[in-house]
Amino acid sequence: MAGAADTPLDSIIVGGGPAGLTAAIYLARYRRRFLVIDAGAPRAAWIPLSHNHAGFPDGVTGMDLLARMRAQAKRYGAPVERGCVASLRKSGELFVARTEAGDEVAARTAVMATGVIDVEPVLPNLYQAVQRGLIRHCPICDGFEVIGQRIGVLGHGADAVGDALWMRTYTDDVTLLTLGEPLGLSDGDRRRLAGRGIRAVEQPVAEVHAEAGRIAALTTAAGERLAFDTLYSALGAVPRTDPARPAGARTGASGRFEVDAHCRTDVEGLFAIGDVVEGLNQISVAMGHAAIAATTIHRTLLKEEGRL
Repeated sequence: MAGAADTPLDSIIVGGGPAGLTAAIYLARYRRRFLVIDAGAPRAAWIPLSHNHAGFPDGVTGMDLLARMRAQAKRYGAPVERGCVASLRKSGELFVARTEAGDEVAARTAVMATGVIDVEPVLPNLYQAVQRGLIRHCPICDGFEVIGQRIGVLGHGADAVGDALWMRTYTDDVTLLTLGEPLGLSDGDRRRLAGRGIRAVEQPVAEVHAEAGRIAALTTAAGERLAFDTLYSALGAVPRTDPARPAGARTGASGRFEVDAHCRTDVEGLFAIGDVVEGLNQISVAMGHAAIAATTIHRTLLKEEGRL
């Protein structure tokens, strides 16, 4: 693997999704020596068609967007290698990334662009259902596409309530399904749901009904059949911060990295960008993080090198 410990790079980027690839494009154009280590499982690859990403008025699939970004990074010579980083530690002034295959690479700075893993509902043919828009994850991204439809929001707790209330922007027919988990809400939150006409169903789902290859209804353990046009998963997400635990960067209440305005963690030289950072999970935000982090890295290194 490029960048052995005796020839440190300027930076290691952990993750090859929209955040990591944008950082790679910037650093390549800044003529920096770096390496992207990509596990090959970006969350963006699940996007069937995004209509709110600027510059694509007819929408863009996650796979197409990633392919375009990889091609752009390659055009400027950005090195991207397949691998899964098991640990990222700081050794003196350098960061050392060790892959699950046992390879090591060292660099003066490091960028965590590892994203999050969605907690998925246990339903049949999940990937195909997501690709067809029958199960969605982001009401910010595609709420507009379900105007007037019958929506089921899968989840429990305050976050699920927030998503259910958000969906009332687009439709009057919203049901919150906890999949058998306790709703776990205050009386005030229950009143908020009732005030917006949102029913909460705390029964487990006993059966999933499909018609013409799509999820059409759910039957609860109590025998009630509930029909929907689209289901939203509001079960949360797990940030991929584990590889950087040896480096000791601080995380917030959600388990994501806390960063400053320049996407710097509290560990000098370690940056975090995209969904793994506290804030809004959007591709455009991740790309903005990447531009800021890469530019900060370049400027910092220029100063250290006495060139600025």
